[in-house]
Amino acid sequence: MTGAHEVIRTALEEDVGPGDWTTLWTVPSGRTADAWIVAKARGVVSGLDVAREVFRTVDARLDVRLLLEEGARVEPGQRVVELHGAARSILTGERVALNLLQRLSGVATITRQYVDAVAGTGVRILDTRKTTPGLRALEKRAVRAGGGENHRFGLHDMVLIKENHIAAAGGISAAVARVREANHRGLRIEVEATTLAEVDEVLANVAHRILFDNMPLPLLHEAVERVRSHRGPRLEMEASGGISLETVRGVAETGVDFISVGALTHSAPALDLSLLISAR
Repeated sequence: MTGAHEVIRTALEEDVGPGDWTTLWTVPSGRTADAWIVAKARGVVSGLDVAREVFRTVDARLDVRLLLEEGARVEPGQRVVELHGAARSILTGERVALNLLQRLSGVATITRQYVDAVAGTGVRILDTRKTTPGLRALEKRAVRAGGGENHRFGLHDMVLIKENHIAAAGGISAAVARVREANHRGLRIEVEATTLAEVDEVLANVAHRILFDNMPLPLLHEAVERVRSHRGPRLEMEASGGISLETVRGVAETGVDFISVGALTHSAPALDLSLLISAR
């Protein structure tokens, strides 16, 4: 749960503030309860242990049982978490636990949809850095729960020379040359191309992966064939840019190795989950 504890503390401070007055003023202090988090839609769950940690941060005495594994598929009406303990504590932790669980399960669900859409092609679905600030580690874990793979975690663990870097550096060759001179860390190098001329320029330089960005399918087919026919070391091929569930299969069938999809994290709808409580 890398990064989860601080996220949870911040979220609880934001939500509870100086006190959950509604709960404190309506629920007797000694009241105990049973509760369940229940799926209201079909999807893939991620972040169950994060939800558990929310409730345990509110009250370490709560009994929180996870009924499914990370990445499990769920159906409407299925219970995913079971809780027993102080009713006040369950109610105070409810919203933060659901917010995180719904968000992360939404990421896992849409990722699984993309992975299923390219099944049999050998293409791997990647996420991007288009994540919710502060939630990157959790959202990238949710991508893995949905069957996808993580691209670079941040700016520090891979060189990705994109359009604006190319413009600021004075061209692809100039940018790659500077990276090769400075790359004492031995980081992998990926270069973006949007035209066949740029593909040729990438092929003329030393890189590990080429990123075909926003290429129409006919152009993408031609770009893939150009890379395949190149006599130098084979570059990994990645496609990105406006790829939807409706178009991802066609992109996969061009023969690229990876498809990166920003929507996995920047546009994933929350999975509908709710908490039901029964006081004892």
